[in-house]
Amino acid sequence: MNLHNYRIMRIVKEIAGRICAAWALVTFIVTFILVLPFALISYLFREPASTAYFIRVSKIWMHIWFFLIGCPIRIRGTEHFKKGEGYIVTCNHNSLLDIPLSSAFIPGPNKTIAKTSFAKIPVFGWYYTKGSVLVDRKNEISRKRSIDKMKSVLKQGMHMCIYPEGTRNRTRELLKPFYNGAFKLAEDTGHAIIPAVIIGTKQAVPLNKPFFFLPRTLEIHFLKPVEVNGRNAAALKEEVFQTMKAQLKI
Repeated sequence: MNLHNYRIMRIVKEIAGRICAAWALVTFIVTFILVLPFALISYLFREPASTAYFIRVSKIWMHIWFFLIGCPIRIRGTEHFKKGEGYIVTCNHNSLLDIPLSSAFIPGPNKTIAKTSFAKIPVFGWYYTKGSVLVDRKNEISRKRSIDKMKSVLKQGMHMCIYPEGTRNRTRELLKPFYNGAFKLAEDTGHAIIPAVIIGTKQAVPLNKPFFFLPRTLEIHFLKPVEVNGRNAAALKEEVFQTMKAQLKI
């Protein structure tokens, strides 16, 4: 391909990415409005039935939305989740697509540790709050309360989804260094960790391109549980980091 054709293809890709992003945003808003009344019914139930119902609604919504934006979903490793047990699920973080993908397709009721900022968005904040344990990372009291809430989630047999990289990975490395929170939670509670690797979201929504999206297959691979077995947070963190990194190299 000569330089002229390369430039044309690049321009076409940039235009297509903006058009696809606009379509994704519009379909997200429209389908959200349609699903919201059904999701809000979850507030009528007690936990964990409330979150179990909410996640079922979310899964239907995400199946529809990802189909509309041309993103097939592949889920592997769900057999690692034993019925009635709550796990700490650790995911890599590359894109805004990671949270709707993981929340909807983690088997069973689950909540995600999440920033308080999104909860302030009118209307959407109700939905966002239901699926989350909210934390203000700059507030020590908020951080302590979030730990107690996460422990409560696990006690009720639900899963707790945590992104140990903290923020989206803008580096060239497969993973950013992990924070201690997920592993300290495992050490304190004894609940096993299921490492999860998300693939495709970084390519669908590149971090260096504002308002850009191109459809592609999105995957979540749930790996074998990492049992605590009396180990401390540092040991658990190292094993989970190396396990996820090795999977990303495949």
